[in-house]
Amino acid sequence: MNTEITLDMDDVPSVIRDRDQWVCWQRKTRDGKATKVPVSPRDGSFASTTDPQTWGNIEMALDWLNAGRADGIGFVFTDSDPIVGVDLDDCRDPDTGAIDEDAQDIIERLDSYTELSPSGTGYHVLLKGDLPDGRNRRGDIELYDTARFFTVTRNHVDDTPARIARRQDALVAIHREYVDPPEATSKGYATNQTGSGATSRKSDPEASGTIGGAERALSDEELLEKARGASNGDKFERLWRGNTGGYESHSESDMALCCLLAFWTGGDPTWMDELFRRSGLIREKWDEVHYADGATYGEKTIERAIATTGEFYEPDSDSKSSASERTASTTSAVETSDTAVSDAEADSDLHRERAYFAEKTRLLNQRISDLEETIAQKDERIATLTDDVERLKREIGSECDEMTK
Repeated sequence: MNTEITLDMDDVPSVIRDRDQWVCWQRKTRDGKATKVPVSPRDGSFASTTDPQTWGNIEMALDWLNAGRADGIGFVFTDSDPIVGVDLDDCRDPDTGAIDEDAQDIIERLDSYTELSPSGTGYHVLLKGDLPDGRNRRGDIELYDTARFFTVTRNHVDDTPARIARRQDALVAIHREYVDPPEATSKGYATNQTGSGATSRKSDPEASGTIGGAERALSDEELLEKARGASNGDKFERLWRGNTGGYESHSESDMALCCLLAFWTGGDPTWMDELFRRSGLIREKWDEVHYADGATYGEKTIERAIATTGEFYEPDSDSKSSASERTASTTSAVETSDTAVSDAEADSDLHRERAYFAEKTRLLNQRISDLEETIAQKDERIATLTDDVERLKREIGSECDEMTK
């Protein structure tokens, strides 16, 4: 596939260009990893993907970008538009342009407007359609249709359509084959996390995934079966189905389920995220940035759940111990995870409140700074215009004098 790019704004299809669903984004570094934080093109405050008051049109977004106040622009998906975004990460060598064959298969079959990602290591495909039910992410493939924003680089991939096409049949097929297949272990991408960074690999139908840097010994369905069969399986099942009864807030329910998932996945954050997105507790808030460091609510919830879970399930122990020993060990660890849930719930409100005020203060200070800069620019412009007026008056006066002579 030819991946030459163009930088003409006219390449952005009118179906998104003409909508007032644009934001800017700023690159923040967290744990050594770049994170894109959405900001409003109106005043530079935090942009929420569920609050249209923080969005603007594409001209506003470009003006804010060209003024050096942002690192890029993005389009927000909503329920009112027909647009679906397909995000393909870590599938292209930015030096050679070599493309992973699965990514190329997806791009060619969707056959719609495609761009290079900001890093040049992935692709964004935009199309019209209805996102199928079920999970929307597996490894390095993710599908969006609402309450998320897509970075728009204007780096249109050559040999892909210049328009956003309706591709419902292809979307359903890609979703079934790569993202939410009938089998738990399927064709697609998997993520292998080691240390603070993450590397990706391709998984074939026989691959088992990863857990804590090692191969995943369980499929998703096997893990869920074990969780449901544990001593606190009823609690897990209620949370999994989205029942928040017994908790003071939805957030406490989220933390409770994440602590249980932390135990069963061995503290694998990617696997936890994939599973949580399949649960009945998933909501728009999961992907909203709620913290000053650029972390989303979901990321921070998973991080706290792992930190407060004192013991993890070890699949290998099943083959090394008796049934009674396995039951006792698992029950003890599950009880530990329940204790972690209680401790985490006690602190969660305080953490959220502190993070909220820290972010609010930062945004207010940034807004004050931006307003002061705008005022200074306008004062300078007024002074320049005043000088121009005086100069024109003098020139007109001189011409009048010449005419009367």
